[in-house]
Amino acid sequence: MDRRASILRFGSDGWHARLDDDFSEENVVRLADALGVAWAGAGAVGATVYVGYDTREGADELARQVAGVLASCGLAVRVSDRACPTPAIAWACARDRSAIGAVVLTASERSCEYGGFLVRASDGGPAPREFLDQVEQLVGAMPPSARGAFEVVDVMGPYLANLRGLVDGDAIASAGLKVLVDPMYGAGVGCLGGVLESLGCMATEIHDEKLADFGGIHPEPADPWADACERAVRAGGYDAGLLLDGDADRAAIVDEQGRILSPHLVTPLVLGHLVEDRGMTGRVVTTLTCSAYLLRQAERLGLELVTVPVGFSGVHREILEGDVLLGAEEYGGVAVPAHLHERDGLLVALLLVEMIAQRGQGVSQLAAGLEASVGRMRYARRDVRLDSASTQALRNVLPGLNPPEMAGRAPVEVSHADGLRLTFADDSWVLVRPSRTDPVVRVYSEAPTEGERDELLDASCELVRAGL
Repeated sequence: MDRRASILRFGSDGWHARLDDDFSEENVVRLADALGVAWAGAGAVGATVYVGYDTREGADELARQVAGVLASCGLAVRVSDRACPTPAIAWACARDRSAIGAVVLTASERSCEYGGFLVRASDGGPAPREFLDQVEQLVGAMPPSARGAFEVVDVMGPYLANLRGLVDGDAIASAGLKVLVDPMYGAGVGCLGGVLESLGCMATEIHDEKLADFGGIHPEPADPWADACERAVRAGGYDAGLLLDGDADRAAIVDEQGRILSPHLVTPLVLGHLVEDRGMTGRVVTTLTCSAYLLRQAERLGLELVTVPVGFSGVHREILEGDVLLGAEEYGGVAVPAHLHERDGLLVALLLVEMIAQRGQGVSQLAAGLEASVGRMRYARRDVRLDSASTQALRNVLPGLNPPEMAGRAPVEVSHADGLRLTFADDSWVLVRPSRTDPVVRVYSEAPTEGERDELLDASCELVRAGL
């Protein structure tokens, strides 16, 4: 197929493709043109659109191309004057009453071989699926030639100033914390470290150079990509290490012993801090694949918890309904709607630092205290690859499946909201979920011990391979 005629489809969080395959300037501007036509067709001619980009090779030039195409559709386009986190663009968009949406050129946590195109709505959250479907239908076969004028603006300055005002600067300064920051060569370079220094922390940043290959790592705040940060925390005697993914919408924390905390621990820690230290309240919204740690923490704090299908778009829909204190998706992205209807890794990192400072406890103590309060759980995911026909057959069968047991255990609840999820009396659970875009079945499980968890995973994967 001619490269210019590639079919472009949005996944759960934007369009992503390899640089040596479909992610080309031609396809990016085709998508931008369709987006501009859709926005203009919705009566938004003259409305403002923000455009941002991450640190990937050529992302700045692609952002300018996208801006020119959108401007040619009659939109007032403002482009960030530097690489910036996705939440910074989302925040700017949400606070501009003239804005209809935003575009961010980023592939988030994916390796340097990928590029990505994210669309955000006027509130900074993900664009509705129905709108993205419309954009897909408008993608032309050839790239447009028209370009319009756009404005280059400082997005980062106001965003970072706002972040500084969201946390207790006096408590942080008094704690005298020594923090290592790892932006993983991504859009968070120079952002979090600078804010922490202005708040009185001794902050050191690593992986902050401009490298086309990201130094051989994926900008994902998880092992093994977090190994260098973990080693540096141990060697340097830091109180904590903070990592950001490629577009800084997710964060992770390394304790003083150089051990990265699971995102399934980080989210309930943040929730506890918001409620117990800040006095906030509201609903908690999470996806089916999030940890029972969050469920138990919400119950302990007396908060209503709402569970939605996998993906942040479902969380966002609940946020729009109101009274949401915290929204979390399965990969560790956390949104605090009082700040932004989008995940923000920098805010999460700052809240964790504030928690350490206010409670006077180390990260390992905080994690141990959480497990003492809600119990111990162990989480894992496996992927089972099938051919396309088998994957589709599984999608057809799952809605009617109600197994009486799994790994010798009887479920107390069966859900077909997004695949097949079985929940057991001790809050253990397993979820079988075919991918929407690939011939793969994702199997998630959590239980009090690794052995019990693996038994559930083994039995579920066996059923998937056997065609259920």
